[in-house]
Amino acid sequence: MRCSRSMSSSADSAQVVQRTLPIAMLSLALIAVPVLMLEPEGLPRLRALDMELGQVHTENDELLRDVARLRGEVRLLRDDPAAIERIARYDLGMVRKNEVVFQFGK
Repeated sequence: MRCSRSMSSSADSAQVVQRTLPIAMLSLALIAVPVLMLEPEGLPRLRALDMELGQVHTENDELLRDVARLRGEVRLLRDDPAAIERIARYDLGMVRKNEVVFQFGK
């Protein structure tokens, strides 16, 4: 009779564990998830990282436009002698040998 009681009590304890374990896990999840989401490394950090990602994408787009513009300038300087002369005259203040320069006061 002892065997049947010990088997019966272990079966009862197994049923208790099977009933209480899911409830305990659910209770733990209901408490832990909001705490983890609201702590500084949770949801607020995720939002901050999303904003930072948007800023990085914007900056990358601007840099891509700058690169395209600079490539166009390089192509002009490589292929267009008039562009080189324009830069030499207006940016560097150079003149041709046979030109006379007149400077007027402001």
